[in-house]
Amino acid sequence: MTGPVTQALAAFRAEPRAAGWRELPFFNDGAADQVTARVDDVIETGAQVLPPPDAVFNALLLTPLDQVKAVILGQDPYPTPGDAHGLAFSYQGARRLPASLRTILAEMAQDLGQPMPKTGDLSNWAKQGVLLLNTALTVEAGKSGAHLKFGWSELVDQAVAAVSEKQPAVAFLLWGAPARKRAILIDRSKHLVLEAGHPSPLNRLNDFKGTRPFSRANAWLVEKGLEPVDWRLD
Repeated sequence: MTGPVTQALAAFRAEPRAAGWRELPFFNDGAADQVTARVDDVIETGAQVLPPPDAVFNALLLTPLDQVKAVILGQDPYPTPGDAHGLAFSYQGARRLPASLRTILAEMAQDLGQPMPKTGDLSNWAKQGVLLLNTALTVEAGKSGAHLKFGWSELVDQAVAAVSEKQPAVAFLLWGAPARKRAILIDRSKHLVLEAGHPSPLNRLNDFKGTRPFSRANAWLVEKGLEPVDWRLD
């Protein structure tokens, strides 16, 4: 009997929206099966893994490869049950917005002259072609970073490289050191790369605020003849 995350992987592979992503080596060389089996082993011990299995591959399903026009990379899902739903930085919890997301949305509001959103659910971005991908697609409840070395990062590297290769013009918004390391995977002759510090309040350099990534990305997309992203959430 297979575990719930392995079952989610099988469901992902069967999804028409996954067609482009399914071609990545990660899904064909056994890596995906090894990672999901490892996550299922953790679940077998009685630990709670987040997000729910049916949301683990949400970032790839909501933003098919041939529709990507912007990329935002995060670290791993929120470790509190009910908060994460498979999209980097996106939040469905009922409490105050997480600090990094609050910084992101405050920058967006100031950058675009919009009111601060009341919601932290970024699904609307994903449906417009903004790939919101975490370095690890799963986490153990209460243990931030617990699955960062499970092998998910291989998927992220391949996804970034595939977007760079296959898409004609994409704005990559790389925030913080782990995301910025992946700039080497991007063909800058085709794509826009906007690098900045991490929006976390723990970032002592505070080099995210004022970088205006949302308006800059949109101006570039328009320049390339593409529809800009409607970053509003409410």
